[in-house]
Parts: sequence; structure tokens; C-alpha cells
Amino acid sequence: MDAVLKISRGGGKRDIRQKVWDYIEAENLANFPRPVHNRIPNFKGAHGACAKVSQLEVFGRTKEVKVDPDKPLEAARLVILQAGKTLLVPTPRLRTGLFNKIVPPQGASKADLHVCSTSQGVKEYSVPIGLDAKVEVDLVVVGSVAVSPKGYRIGKGEGYADMEYAMMVAMGAVKPSTTVVTVVHDCQVVDISEELIESHDLTVDYILTPTRVIKTDCTLSKPQGIIWAKLDADMLDKIPILKKLRELERKSGKDVSLKKSPEEGETGGGSRNHLTSDPSQQTEKARVTERGAAGQTPVTTIYLGNIPAGVRVSELKCALRERDAVPLRLSWQGAQRRAFLDYADRAEAGRALAALRNLALNGRSVNPELARSQSANRKPELRAAAGISDKPPEGRGQRHDPQGVW
Repeated sequence: MDAVLKISRGGGKRDIRQKVWDYIEAENLANFPRPVHNRIPNFKGAHGACAKVSQLEVFGRTKEVKVDPDKPLEAARLVILQAGKTLLVPTPRLRTGLFNKIVPPQGASKADLHVCSTSQGVKEYSVPIGLDAKVEVDLVVVGSVAVSPKGYRIGKGEGYADMEYAMMVAMGAVKPSTTVVTVVHDCQVVDISEELIESHDLTVDYILTPTRVIKTDCTLSKPQGIIWAKLDADMLDKIPILKKLRELERKSGKDVSLKKSPEEGETGGGSRNHLTSDPSQQTEKARVTERGAAGQTPVTTIYLGNIPAGVRVSELKCALRERDAVPLRLSWQGAQRRAFLDYADRAEAGRALAALRNLALNGRSVNPELARSQSANRKPELRAAAGISDKPPEGRGQRHDPQGVW
């Protein structure tokens, strides 16, 4: 069966996500919540696709199943519970642990089990599982934004499914024989280049759709554990359980050195005493720009405006990583729906501008430009590399990076 969506070679993960999200929205293929952008789509027909999990040969011998909390997987959680199997779900945002176990009430009715399979049930009928608990997961069910017939998977960009699997490996909760299944709409089955799949990316063995069951025979290995060199201290702060796992692995003699990431300064957009209500009325301040300042390293700054409401800084970071446009520093002003990206020099900024052309977040274009104090001195090669015009956008003022908000 040919893919519904054609993916051109050379596109990144972000491009594939955007194409799938846009198609599902345009064709009205999703249920609540909408829009599907930046989500695992709750596609129409998810219930029937999830029911196919019981048809898999592995299901009969499965005892413990880990299912992601995404809305389209609700029916899969129900099937697991109705079959009397142990259902594990990720601890929300992995803040306090890795797993929660769903414990239905004594003598649970069908209605009770249905509640247990929902997000409400995860809150009301689950208990945390400690790192030292003996867990042997036979089957893992994950959501996807896109997946290839070869088993290459793309999530929504936050990396939680990949991280959860790597953590399960570190805990000894999964083994090479553990089966990984994803449940998607037929249109989400697309061709994905193997070049996009990295060592930390989770691949799948089966794809369940409303119309078919696909055995992928994936030849790529699943994550072999936590790759500490790809994590930074910021990630450990966001996922405290990683600190415990890191200490355990350090004591076992493993190399747990973290990635040395560029410094990122983020503000929550609350420095209103430094901002006027209209960005176009802000005056230029003596921040470190490419002109430099005494004792400070010159940088070239890119301004991102018109960021859609609801977009999180983590989503912007993912987009920057996928387009190889990671800055030295990111200043986030979510309340003002803008951000500033510092790069080492004009050349780096030019490459970043080119990479960020046609950037879209939540389905809305976010057009990058040089911060205003630098736009008047753009070199021809920088303009050409980025494909930008000399004409400044209308309605913009002199500068968008007032002192004190970095």
C-alpha cells in the first residue's frame, strides 16, 4: 500500500511532523484535542486501531505492558486492563519516577476500567513504581506523529518516548525481546530516511492502523541505554529521576559524563519594567551585539517574532536543534510571543537564518530576522546566504532586545 503522504528527501523531522499535522488538520482526520500540531494526533479510528493490539501473537504471552498516556492510545490501555494484564504508564513528565501502575478498584466494572484507561484514571487509580522495583515489560505501546513501514518513528519532538525506553533499559525493565508497537492513522505511515534516525531514537516492531497491521522487521537497534553524553544538566533538572539513574550507573562504573551545552539564558517574559507594550517603540539598549562591548564577546542576534500563543520554549528548542540552528544563548519572552537567538558571528547567524526560513510553530510561520541594530549593517554575503531582503519589515522599531531581559 502506497503512502498517503509523499515525503521529499532532504527534509528533516520537523518538516515531516509539520506535513503530517497539516494534512490531518486539512482533512479533518482528528478528534479532540485540536489542533493536532505539537501533539500525538488523536486520529479518527484510533479505537479500532488500538483494538488490534490483542491480535498480535505477543499479546497472549504478555504480562506487563507499558502504554504512553496519549489520548489516541486510550483504547489500547482499556484492552490491556480488560485482558487482566498489568498496565504501566509513564509518570507524568517523568518528574518523580519512571512508571505508575494502574490499579483498578476491587471488582472493577467495565465502566471502572474505562475510567482507569483515561487521563483521569491515571490520576486516580495509579501508584508510583520505584527504581528498585522488579519490572519486566513485555510490550511497549507508543504514540507517533509519523512512522515508516521499516519501523523508523518520529514523535512530537520532546523525546520522552525515546528517553523512557532508554531509562527502562537502564532499569533492566526491557530486554531485546520486548516488542514495541505504535498506533497511528494510515496517513501517518510515511517514508522516512534512515539518515534521520539516531542511536537514541526508538524504533518499532509493529504499526497498527485502522485498516492494517504492519510488521516492520526493523533492522535498526533500539536504544541500548541512556546516552549521557547527549544530555545536559538542564535535562537532569527537568527530569529529576535521571539524577538517580545517573548515580546508579556511575557507581556501576559507567561513563556518565554529560554534554557540555552552550549557555542558554531564558527569561519568562516577566521583565515588563524593561519593556514597553509595543515592541516597535522600544529603544536600542547597550547589550552585547556584534559591535561588542568592553570585556564582552561580540555576538550576532536573530529576532523571532509572532510566536503563536501556547508554544513552549522546549518546542522552539527542538525546532532549532532539528534545523542545526542551536544558538549560543536563547532568550525566551513567551508573554510577548518572541525570542532572541545569539550566534557567535555573522557567518553563524547567516547559516541559522537560512536554516530557519519557513519555520512554523503550531502551524504558524515564524519569520526570523536580524535584530534591528544589526539589520542596517548586513553584509551582502549574509543577506544572500539567508535569502533575506534589505527592506525592513513594516511596523518594527529600532531594536527588540532591551537591556535587562537576557
